[in-house]
Amino acid sequence: MAWSLGANSNSPPFAPAIGANAVSTMRAAFLIGILAAAGALTQGGAISETVGADLIDGVAITPLGATTGLLVAASFMAFGVYSGYPVPAAFATTGAMVGVGLSLGGDPALDTYRRIGTFWLLVPPVSGGLAYLTATLLRRDDVPDTVGVPLLAGVVAGILANVRLGVIPHPERAQGSVAEAVAAAVGGSIEVPTALGVDPVVVLVTLAFAAVGFRFIRRRTRASVEKGIRTFLLVLGSVVAFSSGGSQVGLATGPLENLYGTALGLPAIVLMGVGASGILAGAWMGAPRLLQATSREYAQLGLRRSIAALVPGFVIAQAAITLGIPISFNNIIISGVIGGGLAAGSAGVSRRKIGVTVGFWGITLVTSVAIGFGLYRLLSTTLGIA
Repeated sequence: MAWSLGANSNSPPFAPAIGANAVSTMRAAFLIGILAAAGALTQGGAISETVGADLIDGVAITPLGATTGLLVAASFMAFGVYSGYPVPAAFATTGAMVGVGLSLGGDPALDTYRRIGTFWLLVPPVSGGLAYLTATLLRRDDVPDTVGVPLLAGVVAGILANVRLGVIPHPERAQGSVAEAVAAAVGGSIEVPTALGVDPVVVLVTLAFAAVGFRFIRRRTRASVEKGIRTFLLVLGSVVAFSSGGSQVGLATGPLENLYGTALGLPAIVLMGVGASGILAGAWMGAPRLLQATSREYAQLGLRRSIAALVPGFVIAQAAITLGIPISFNNIIISGVIGGGLAAGSAGVSRRKIGVTVGFWGITLVTSVAIGFGLYRLLSTTLGIA
C-alpha cells in the first residue's frame, strides 16, 4: 500500500514543475521519494491514528481486517498507477476501512464522517479558487514578478515556521513546530505575556521566516526573473512533496495501528518507518508514469500558473495534517492545476479527462466500502476467523 501511495498520490506535487519544464521527470521522482519519506517519518502520526481508530466506533481493527482493508485500497491504487488515472488514496482507504469496520460489527463514526466529508468537499473549490486567484494576480502587469513571487515565498516560509514535526518536542502533543520550540525556549528564561491567546514569540518567529523567504526569492528574481521563479517552484514542489508524505503515509499505516501498538507493543516510529520505506520505493519505481499524466494531460501550465497550483496544495495539506484528516493529494493538486489553467482561459484544460477523473473518484469511494465489507465477510468465513 505504501508503495502504491509513493507511486500514485505522492507524485502530483512535482507535476506542475514538470509541466513548466522546471525539472525532469526522473529527477522529480527521485526528489519525491526522499522528501515524502522524510515527511512520513516526521508528520505521519496524526493521519495514521484517524484511519486506524476513528473511522469506526465500538470495535478495534483486527489483523485480518487490516489485511482486507489494505488489500482493497492497494488494489485501487495499483489500478490507478497502471491505468494513468490518479486514484484518490484517501477515498479508497477510508472507504475500505469503513467497509471492513462495519463488517466487523462496528458502528459508523458519523461525527468523523461529517468532519472528513466537509473537508473533502471544500478542497476542490478552495484549492482551485486560490490557484485561480493566485495565477490571476501573478499575471497582472501592475504587480511585478520581483514583488508578487517573493510575497508568495514569504507566505510559504511563514507557514513552514509553524509546521508540526515529530522531531520537535511539545508539552501537550506529539509534534511541535519551530516557532513553538523557540517560544518555549524563550518562555523558559523570561516570562512572555500572550495577547488573545497568541504567543508573540511565535508571531515574531513566523515573521522572521517570512522575511527570510521573501528576501531569498527576491534576490533571485532580481538577478533573473526566470531563474527566480523556477527556484521558487522547485522549493514549493519540495515542501508540498514533504507534506504529501506526512498526510499519505497514514493511509497505509493507519489500519496497522492496533496491531503494531497493542498486539506487538512497538513504538509508532517503527510503523512510520515501514510506511516511509514503501513510499520511497514506490516514488522511485512507479511515479514517472503518473507524473507524466498529471503534468501533461490536465493543463499546459506556465511557471506562474504552476506556482499558483502548488501554493494552496501546501496550505491545505498542512491544515489536514494538523486536523488529522486523511486527504487525497490528487484531489488537491489537480484542482489547483485546473484553477491555475483556467486563469488564462479554458484552453489547455482537458474537460473530458477532468470529468472522467471526478466520476472515478466517486466510484472509488462507494465501491471501496462495498468491496471492503464483502471481502472481509468472505475471508473471515472462509478462514474461520471472527
